[in-house]
Amino acid sequence: MPTLTLTQRAAEPVRRGHPWVYREQIDRGPRLEDGEEVALAHAGAILGHGLASASGPIAVRVWTHGDVSIDATLFRRRLGLATALRARAFDETTNTYRVVNGEGDRMPGLVVDRYGEAAVVVTDDAAVRARLPEILPLLAEALRPLGVETIFSRSGRGEDKRVERVHGEPVATKLALREHGVPFVVDLEKGQKTGAFLDQRENRRRVGELARARRVLNLFSYTGGFSLRAALGGATAVTSVDVAAGAHAMAQEGFKLAGVATSGHEFVTQDCFAFLEQAAKTKRRWDLVISDPPSFAPNAKSVPRAMSAYRALHRACAAVLAEGGIFCASSCSSHVDAAMFVSTLDDATLETDTLRLLALHGAPCDHPTLPAFPEGRYLKFVVLG
Repeated sequence: MPTLTLTQRAAEPVRRGHPWVYREQIDRGPRLEDGEEVALAHAGAILGHGLASASGPIAVRVWTHGDVSIDATLFRRRLGLATALRARAFDETTNTYRVVNGEGDRMPGLVVDRYGEAAVVVTDDAAVRARLPEILPLLAEALRPLGVETIFSRSGRGEDKRVERVHGEPVATKLALREHGVPFVVDLEKGQKTGAFLDQRENRRRVGELARARRVLNLFSYTGGFSLRAALGGATAVTSVDVAAGAHAMAQEGFKLAGVATSGHEFVTQDCFAFLEQAAKTKRRWDLVISDPPSFAPNAKSVPRAMSAYRALHRACAAVLAEGGIFCASSCSSHVDAAMFVSTLDDATLETDTLRLLALHGAPCDHPTLPAFPEGRYLKFVVLG
């Protein structure tokens, strides 16, 4: 097995449990192949084993500590631990959740989401992608007790996005699912991420609890998860704003499936910044405003621009918030940590001293992360009131 010698700077994070080794952190070693198992060494000791990638900034994703091999036995054990955690956390009222959360389940680069009787696999790097043929039958075995019989693999983005069945019998890719007993529609082929934003599940429930007798504005509403929960929670009216008309069609399907009439609820196809500017001019106000934009910071270089965008967005949201209202602001960028994100919600930014930070939430229990891996704590959901 190839052995890579790490620099001192790289060795300490690996000892603490950080799962990434960057290419410049390797002191010496052979040329790497995708999916090749390597031993990681420093000062004559084996720190762990990882799977290598031939290209990209992350050279190795660490799977084990000490001299422990990465093989079928390890895959089966890790998959078993992951599925057991979810089996304890969820009952029949929720049949969609994350089963494997990559680094957080000590399976770096591997993401598996359950959607009822189907599951979707995404590989975040070439290393685990090269080992997927070995992992798939073990994954099917682990998912069967959860009622999953069909597995899809998803790759690419935008027009290059591909969804293909890699295990089991054909099933529809447009599914009606349940989240805390609330039905909703997911399109595995056209939807974002693996099909839906499962990491916002608990925050959607929180919005439902906050929405009673309130006028609600849901910005970047996508398929209307927050909107539906607000309507079910007793909102007097919900305004959903998204630039994609197709997302509104999915949202309205969800309303219908849940038995909620769309009359009295507004679906606006418009850029959210433009909508807020127009709403402020006409003095429209809402009692609960939710802002859940796509990532403004896809990489470290874009952070300054992202911070400016968050400040502008949050200031505009505060301008349409009614007196005594609640503002929920969310970010899904790992490059903007919680402290940075909260700083875009201070008095100077929002131009008001009437709001307080009531709660700061992260991802739910099916999206675990590692103490030594702050990059995994990407989701922030701030409640101000």
